[in-house]
Amino acid sequence: MDQTFSHWKKQSLNKLDLSKKGSVDEDIEHVVSLLNSCEEYFTTSSCSGRILLIDGAPESSRVQKQNCVWLFVSHQKCTSDDLTSALARSSGDAVLKFEPFVLHVQCRRLDDAQLMHSVAINSGFRNSGLTVSKTGKIITAVRSTHGLEVPLSHEGKLLVEHEYIHFLTQIANQKMEENLRRIHRFYQNLQSALATEKLQKLQIPDPSVSQELQDPPDRLETEKVEEEKKDKGRTSVYKRRRKREQHRQTDCYHGDGPSSPPEPDDCLDLFSANMDTSTVQ
Repeated sequence: MDQTFSHWKKQSLNKLDLSKKGSVDEDIEHVVSLLNSCEEYFTTSSCSGRILLIDGAPESSRVQKQNCVWLFVSHQKCTSDDLTSALARSSGDAVLKFEPFVLHVQCRRLDDAQLMHSVAINSGFRNSGLTVSKTGKIITAVRSTHGLEVPLSHEGKLLVEHEYIHFLTQIANQKMEENLRRIHRFYQNLQSALATEKLQKLQIPDPSVSQELQDPPDRLETEKVEEEKKDKGRTSVYKRRRKREQHRQTDCYHGDGPSSPPEPDDCLDLFSANMDTSTVQ
């Protein structure tokens, strides 16, 4: 699995950027660079957030980027004059949109995806989620819900006053500012989470360390006391057994003589001989 992930990462980072801009947005270059430098992650697509004015076909009931003309796009704040001049070129149904930061990250393991999802949620990107494909690709999508979508013209005819366009411009710029704050918060939280994860991996105990070194001192002391009790018990039993053997031997043999005790018959002969001697006297 690790080799497959490494292959996917190498393939993704080496392919051409097929977005309209053709490069990573400036406001998230540091985020993308950080993720791609980690062994557990790489980015597959991203957008720092943008204010967009598109002109769709009048018969279309749904805004589709593939079948529309981009009248205006900016990854920074804009002015009402920018939008007004762009609307003058509309011949269909113009729609003003604000699209917040979005980032898709492929993760090596499910635990890595869960960490990324947690960072995203805690940074304000509450619409984030993760998916697992049939081929085993684990993708975390970092998304938020503070978007904006407002129709401004129909069949090339402006539907609103210029004052309203000015008001919408302020709203869109406020959302862009909030979007940039969340990106900054996401980057800080991501740095902290990755550092903590790395530290935890370094503190995992080595399986080769002996159990004796991992056991607490109290347990080792208790085992030592128990072993000493067992040794004393074995010594006491041995002493009692040896004492009983010596006692049996001295019951039928006393005085100087050979080191081995006499047989029972010999004991009887000695007793008889003593009796005879006392009778003669």
